[in-house]
Amino acid sequence: MTRFVKLILCSLLLLCVLLTSTSNTEAASKQLPNIVFIIADDLGYKELGCYGQKWIQTPNIDKIAKNGIRFTQFYSGNAVCAPSRCNLLTGKHPGHAYIRDNRNPKHLQHMKEKEGWEFPGQYPIPDAEVTIAEMLKQKNYATGAMGKWGLGHFGTTGDPNRQGFDLFYGFNCQVHAHNHYPKFLWRNNTKETLPGNDRTLYGDTHSQDKFVENGLAFIREHQDQPFFLYLPFAIPHLSIQTTEASLAKYRGKIPEEEYKHRGYIKHPHPRAGYAGMITQMDDGVGQIMALLKELKLEDNTIVFFTSDNGPTYNRLGGSDSKFFESAGPYRGFKGSLYEGGIRVPLVVQWPGHIQPGEVTDHLSAFWDVMPTLADLTGTKAPADIDGISFLPTLLGKEQQQKQHEYLYWEFPSYTGQQAVHMGDWKGVRQKLMRKKNPQMKIELYNLKDDPGEKHNVADQHPEVVARIKEIMKTGRSPSEMFPFPALDQQ
Repeated sequence: MTRFVKLILCSLLLLCVLLTSTSNTEAASKQLPNIVFIIADDLGYKELGCYGQKWIQTPNIDKIAKNGIRFTQFYSGNAVCAPSRCNLLTGKHPGHAYIRDNRNPKHLQHMKEKEGWEFPGQYPIPDAEVTIAEMLKQKNYATGAMGKWGLGHFGTTGDPNRQGFDLFYGFNCQVHAHNHYPKFLWRNNTKETLPGNDRTLYGDTHSQDKFVENGLAFIREHQDQPFFLYLPFAIPHLSIQTTEASLAKYRGKIPEEEYKHRGYIKHPHPRAGYAGMITQMDDGVGQIMALLKELKLEDNTIVFFTSDNGPTYNRLGGSDSKFFESAGPYRGFKGSLYEGGIRVPLVVQWPGHIQPGEVTDHLSAFWDVMPTLADLTGTKAPADIDGISFLPTLLGKEQQQKQHEYLYWEFPSYTGQQAVHMGDWKGVRQKLMRKKNPQMKIELYNLKDDPGEKHNVADQHPEVVARIKEIMKTGRSPSEMFPFPALDQQ
């Protein structure tokens, strides 16, 4: 054999090795599931058909429940937007999370001119906090977020591009998101103007449609690699604004009545407009699901749909949570740590892995999502999180499912509140932010017998109250950024 022939054979052998290695890498990459995580904004527990809604049509989200699993004891991170999103993305409950309330950072407003901000943004999560997107980078996931961020403006440590997301598109600031026909949206740190929009009741381009459009483009662009698509939609948060096509489905079919308007833009058909927003969002979910099927990604994509907290209250902006029975049988609305403010829908679909039509009462919350996705992808979550993976429940392996001893919330706003869910028991404190004599007494409810939290039985179960009181003291750590004097001084 000549030297030339040997050289050719060696080259061919090396090429075969390289091709095999590339093929194995692509095969391994293909085995990692894609993740689509969708969050509605202020959607109540009973505002989906699959949870008993009678007026509002949500066929696409209902189909996710039909083809997968529906949770009946799943809880948001907190009672309002920003802290709830922080709990989700960092895996920590409200007593350990960095962000614990909705607040605009006055100390950072000197950055507005340099960074091009038009809205204040919220308190930024620091570099030290590890998000789900950063965690998934361990396996080289493509990461995109389209919707409402609320965890720090561009140029701060909370910039979504500094928190693991390759692409962010939407509202960085929650104040900006109070109108669904904005003058512009952000693509990373670049403003994209939306012609025909002037932040009035109507416009040419609805932000929800842009979130879906960019979500679809992200899936197409990354269909050949594992991806994490985070869709924190701004619907049905006020203002009530939807497209004519979605409004037409309900106008004249849902009865309207006189009310005293306050807050946000007034809509001429508020109940129909509100229902239209939710159906518009459902249509977008349907487009996402259709594309996954078209690209043959459906079987290798796990899809989650939930809400960041309970529904709004007192006909604010024309909304009518009582008419729609938005919180179901539960007490309270957005801003409350009673069940109606934090118990939210969760439906999950993953064909071939999650059995269709399943329903579970597994007790879980937003901070469980990070360890669940870590288990799902073989990545490693930070050691200091509070969550417990519910992947065994998704896969029908309940016997392997670890359980929480308790779920914990605190919220230094809306009078100041604290809550613990332990087994069938729920302990609640209210009016903790009083400057004089904060209310430290614990209300106790048996959620199995009294899901509407109507009957305080604290006097009848002092031993349960004592255990919850101890958890309320030891299950949290003080926050310098979000002080809670009544609790910090314990």
